Amino acid sequence: MTDPRIVPPAPSSSSEDIVVLVVDDEPETAASHAKYVNRVPGFATGAIASNGQEALSLLTRARNSGAAFDLVLLDMTLPDLHGIDVAKRMRGLGLTTDIIAITAVRDLAVVRSAVATGITQYLIKPFTFAAFSEKLENHRRFISTMRSTGPDTSQAALDNAFSAPRTSTASASLPKGLIPETLAQISEHLARQAERCFSATELGEELGISRVTARRYLEHLFETRAVLKQPRHGTRGRPEYEYRAAPRS
Repeated sequence: MTDPRIVPPAPSSSSEDIVVLVVDDEPETAASHAKYVNRVPGFATGAIASNGQEALSLLTRARNSGAAFDLVLLDMTLPDLHGIDVAKRMRGLGLTTDIIAITAVRDLAVVRSAVATGITQYLIKPFTFAAFSEKLENHRRFISTMRSTGPDTSQAALDNAFSAPRTSTASASLPKGLIPETLAQISEHLARQAERCFSATELGEELGISRVTARRYLEHLFETRAVLKQPRHGTRGRPEYEYRAAPRS
């Protein structure tokens, strides 16, 4: 009987593809991520796991059969184990499969813990296919560079390989005048007070930036669906809008 968790290969897949295990407890989200994987040339979804124990079982079975997964897309919030615990248990079992973490959590302490377990890249929900594919392409460059260095490598070759996962087109994709660091600061501030609505003036005062600057970043976050926007009732004169972090999925 075919294991229902194993995903049939995409028509365009080949033996050279990077085979991915998708781990997420939400069936629709897992299916969406699996489709995303198959849309990126050179990648193929090998299986889907709905919890941490299932992921560890699939990884172990795949390794023992000689057909190990190449990459894990690991949700951090699972019903049985935290994603960081899954990563730790993987390493304890000798499973060295690369991991990209997927989460709605923006807690820096969690990110640091994830990095300490060998998670090399992070995807914050909600994200676009462009952001998703960028992470996979970064991973592909890392693997390709490592393979091309040969048994004896140089400092320059290693530096080039390890810079690949950190390469980002975020700065280039941002509207002119927006800075990634400021965008991250504003996103984190909104996420920490997810139930609160901010006007551009209020956000600017709390972060020490001008109202105009705050509004530009808020509008960008609204356009990328990271925040919700609505008119603030009871204000006189020119309509004022308020923003709050979009619900985590």
